[in-house]
Amino acid sequence: MSSTLHNTRCELCASRKFSLFSELSEQQVCSISDNKNLISHRKGQILYYEGTKPLGIFCINEGVVKVYKTASNGKEQIVHLSKKGDFLGYAALLGEENYTNSAMIIEDAKICFIPKEAFLNTLLTNTQFFKRITKQLSHEIGVMEEKLTDATQKSIRERLAYVLLYLASCYGVEGGESQKIDLILSREEIAGIVGTATESVIRLLSEFKKDNLIELEGKKIIIKDKRGLARLSDFYA
Repeated sequence: MSSTLHNTRCELCASRKFSLFSELSEQQVCSISDNKNLISHRKGQILYYEGTKPLGIFCINEGVVKVYKTASNGKEQIVHLSKKGDFLGYAALLGEENYTNSAMIIEDAKICFIPKEAFLNTLLTNTQFFKRITKQLSHEIGVMEEKLTDATQKSIRERLAYVLLYLASCYGVEGGESQKIDLILSREEIAGIVGTATESVIRLLSEFKKDNLIELEGKKIIIKDKRGLARLSDFYA
């Protein structure tokens, strides 16, 4: 169940430094603050559905959100995981299109909703902000092109190794020579990121454990050999 919280002013928000709002003027930050709503979401809730019309953008204050597409057979393909400071929904808003994907909370979150008018007004009156948004959109296109190339040229084993390294870099907690991925993802969700069947992920994780590359702690994964995973993922190729 979602609930509206007392708004944290953008100028006081700890996640602002991670977001595209980090370099806005004080006046523009205040304008965003005056128009946004901070809403608490629980794990499993849908933030928006593919095919619906965007009425604004979302900025993550806390938590993790998975952005995914659903195939005709009902299988999910996770496009990316979004965390503190990330924007969601702005590409569809700027393109005046319906959402091309859906978003679900996978770790309890606090998310600010910024109405379309407030966001566009800031965008059109701040050249540097406009450039940052354009640069971010270009970056996301590049990332999608890399994922498409990986999906056609890399094996499932290589892709899984790369995904584990990515998750460790974003959500890893250091523990001596090992690194725990401090994010609970189901095996099905990991398969959705890799782009394969759940059974393949379960089998490969078991093999990675046997090869001493990882350790399993319930649903959490501990990286034991980053270099081994990097070699396996062809990371430096």
